Amino acid sequence: MNSMLFSPVTLGPLQLSNRIAIAPMCQYSAVDGLPTDWHTIHLGNLALSGAGLLIIEATAVTPEGRISYADLGLWSDDHADALQPVIRAMRRYSPIKIAVQLAHAGRKASTDVPWDGGAQIAPGQPCGWQTVAPSALAHAEGEAPPLALDTEGLARIRGGFVDAARRAHALGLDAIELHGAHGYLMHQFLSPLSNTRDDDYGGSLENRMRFPLEIFEAVRASVPQEMAVGMRISATDWVEGGWDLEQSVRLAHALKERGCDFIHVSTGGLSPLQTIPVGPGYQIDFAERIKRETAMPTIGVGLITEAKQAESILQQGQADMIGLARAMLYDPRWPWHAAAELGDQVFAPPQYWRSQPRQYKELFGSMRAG
Repeated sequence: MNSMLFSPVTLGPLQLSNRIAIAPMCQYSAVDGLPTDWHTIHLGNLALSGAGLLIIEATAVTPEGRISYADLGLWSDDHADALQPVIRAMRRYSPIKIAVQLAHAGRKASTDVPWDGGAQIAPGQPCGWQTVAPSALAHAEGEAPPLALDTEGLARIRGGFVDAARRAHALGLDAIELHGAHGYLMHQFLSPLSNTRDDDYGGSLENRMRFPLEIFEAVRASVPQEMAVGMRISATDWVEGGWDLEQSVRLAHALKERGCDFIHVSTGGLSPLQTIPVGPGYQIDFAERIKRETAMPTIGVGLITEAKQAESILQQGQADMIGLARAMLYDPRWPWHAAAELGDQVFAPPQYWRSQPRQYKELFGSMRAG
């Protein structure tokens, strides 16, 4: 092995063969939260990519927690039973480690699918429902406001995360990522722009962190220590007066104290007022700061598209793993091509061994036994 990208890494109890993570990507292809043939094709394809870790898309822990009516769910045993054959197929043909991102969309729920516009669907309309959030503040002008969660609602959602986590463990998944990013429910509690509560869950930073930390603690306690549990966060809202990097560092320390195995650092998604300076690797500085101050295993993301770019980020100590999303959809063999470029080796199923170009004849060599 010559590169850092293809060197092993550990996320708590989870041992990974390389540092490429396929970030969760919503497919908007479920029916009543149940996976379809699309998930078998899509996830099976990515499982053959050679990446070290595959994180299944945002998976709702309650029906109203879906972003859209076509989102994946894990709020019942029927959902787990339907997902089991998909997991079994990936396990049969690939050694890739598999995680699931457990999520609740909060006020950003009840939307149409992106290719039909992605707009919010109002309560009472076909495929629409009443959303919930920390406070009765709509995400965008003209949208139906959410209901502010009461004590019973908080307990119900917390329990939904716990039940979904137990199902994920029963499915034999290797890790759970809690979705605390992109303006969804846990992020809504964190940001003062969306959380104006005056009880124990609003106001001070400690209060705004309380519900996400309660969810983390409950999930961590509900599955064995051998199962890795981490969180994805948005390190900044990109809006003045909102959630920012300093608060994210405080959250990361609090998560680490509670046994968090990794943190997946993204940004934005909470407010339509965000102004994001998009460019190659534009979110890596946030991951670097959190990694430096907490020493927690960190996944960095954000327009990372080139093998040498990914390798440089790792070599400079800016992140421990590289998360790829759109780049993996565009090129599902990205890890193969990166290994070839960096002079390293990667897993491929034996059915594909004869595909390597002559100049890369050792690309799959040492992985054949695995």
